[in-house]
Amino acid sequence: MLAAQSRVIEAMALLDTDPASAPLTSENRRYQRVKVDLLGRYMLEDRCEFSCQVINMSPGGLALIAPICGRVSERVVAYVDHIGRVEGLIARIFPSGFAMTIEASRRKRDKLAAQLTWLANRHILVLPEGRRHQRIGDLDQMVPLVLSDGAQERCAIIDLSLSGVAVVSLNRPPIGSMVRVGKAPGRVVRYLDNGFAVEFSRVQTPELLMATISQA
Repeated sequence: MLAAQSRVIEAMALLDTDPASAPLTSENRRYQRVKVDLLGRYMLEDRCEFSCQVINMSPGGLALIAPICGRVSERVVAYVDHIGRVEGLIARIFPSGFAMTIEASRRKRDKLAAQLTWLANRHILVLPEGRRHQRIGDLDQMVPLVLSDGAQERCAIIDLSLSGVAVVSLNRPPIGSMVRVGKAPGRVVRYLDNGFAVEFSRVQTPELLMATISQA
């Protein structure tokens, strides 16, 4: 356990040295960045939305690969897998995207730090999805499935946990694409013989998950 915690601390201490490093010098001093690979969306001041990939993050800022970069000091609202909603200002633009600050209360920053620690721990220990969270069971329940292009069908849930779900489906969306199972959004992470597995955008509570599935 102590060894695992030590490796988590070491991961939290890793700083990028490429152009996507922490956006502000003061932010660098206060927080240390973690390398991540998280999908998301962001909205610029003109209210246009784009898909993105967050490549490193701290409680004070993040860097993302983006098709449209906006301008320095422009306000951005981002929705990041496993993290949720964050907002701040574009601090620096680099060839493949931009870095932004995160405006948040002390409580919100503490929560972000905990989420990043969890993500670093998950990566270092290479925990399989089935062991990160106890399986709720094989439900064999039919729920609506909405694909990234808006197409809809009904699929059967064959396995479910707080962090993901496995479904039987006629369609196989591309790995990494966003879908919604019932009312829970998530990302396709692997294919099964007769369907695919989805990792939820954020870890659910048992109560919320059952409500999401039962009300679907």
